Amino acid sequence: MKFAHLADTHLGYRQYGLIEREEDFYNVFEDIVDKIIEERVDFVIHSGDLFEIAKPSPNALLAFQEEFLRIKDAGIPFYAIAGNHDSIMRKNALPPIILFKKLGLNIISPNNPVIESSFLRENGIFVGGTPYISKSQNNLLKLKLEELSKLSKDYSKRILVAHQGIDKYLRFQYELELADIPTNFNYYAMGHIHNRIVDDFGEGKLVYPGSSEIWRANELNDYKKNGKGFYIVDISSSGSSFGENLEVEPINIDLPREFISENIEFNNLDSDILSLEKYINQLNKQPILNINIETKEKDKINSGDIYKKLNDAFSNNCLMVRPSFITEETKNEEKFIFSDDSLGHRELLKEYLKITFNNEDICNLALDLLDNLSKDKDEEAKKISDNFYHDYFGESEKLGEKHDI
Repeated sequence: MKFAHLADTHLGYRQYGLIEREEDFYNVFEDIVDKIIEERVDFVIHSGDLFEIAKPSPNALLAFQEEFLRIKDAGIPFYAIAGNHDSIMRKNALPPIILFKKLGLNIISPNNPVIESSFLRENGIFVGGTPYISKSQNNLLKLKLEELSKLSKDYSKRILVAHQGIDKYLRFQYELELADIPTNFNYYAMGHIHNRIVDDFGEGKLVYPGSSEIWRANELNDYKKNGKGFYIVDISSSGSSFGENLEVEPINIDLPREFISENIEFNNLDSDILSLEKYINQLNKQPILNINIETKEKDKINSGDIYKKLNDAFSNNCLMVRPSFITEETKNEEKFIFSDDSLGHRELLKEYLKITFNNEDICNLALDLLDNLSKDKDEEAKKISDNFYHDYFGESEKLGEKHDI
């Protein structure tokens, strides 16, 4: 008995405004479905961010429908939750995955947190979870997890599905601390973090399958090390050591095109461009090229000439060329900005709020509002503030007094 676990497919993402990149995400998802059917799994879990936005394009909806129906025709149940990209933070708004409910998609939602099926029940398998919940509603998130923990206690095989960042893996932008997660599940089917993670936790494994395609260039290092794709999880074993003996197998998918990131010293510019051009010309598809020109203070550079050289060499054989210049000064600045001891504007605000209010809930509210308002997500920000107000003032005056607001 085994299931497929995937997440963060971001269908409809037109990276860099390129239709070719949107097609790449569809093609990878199609390849994933090929593998899922080939592996003859018993069910599929998708842990959120199925789509790139909460109002997907017709192309994105059609791409998912075609692949979902292939899975359905193979007799494989599909369980899914909404991630932050799938969610419209507005009262009574529904995530786009609801469109496929009548076609047979099993949706884990606030009103239906546990998947009910005769197959799962007969095999003692619990599959339950929660869609994405923002950090400002951390108390609600912890309450939901505790409820799921209690609901799962009579099952021999317990799977939790969630789309959340955890402090152990995301230093600042997380919704959960590891200590807040119940430890009695055998498999934690996580989404949201785009790198692949398989970790021992509680009575089993905590797993992020990562994004199915390269959503941001900073995923390159993990991709080179761990690949992209999904996981096959074998749950055939039983007994008290079931969670410890879970077999979690990575299934890697070949991406349609390469992401190339190269640092070139200015003094070696011509020879390195020639070498890189030779490599790119033998690729089947035009790659995305990030090229950093390293210069020193003494170097006399003409950026116009360099851009022309790059354009002449790569305009016809690359889908996109993204050049930048790196000096000794900018290198040092980057080390400071991204060092463990430094604080960006988000972290500085967090420290200020902690000192001013000494209330973590208010800190989380402000940070969530900052994230949404800075992206012109006014409706999402209003929903977050309304929920916060309801949590603190909606039930009783005592609740407000308790938090000294």
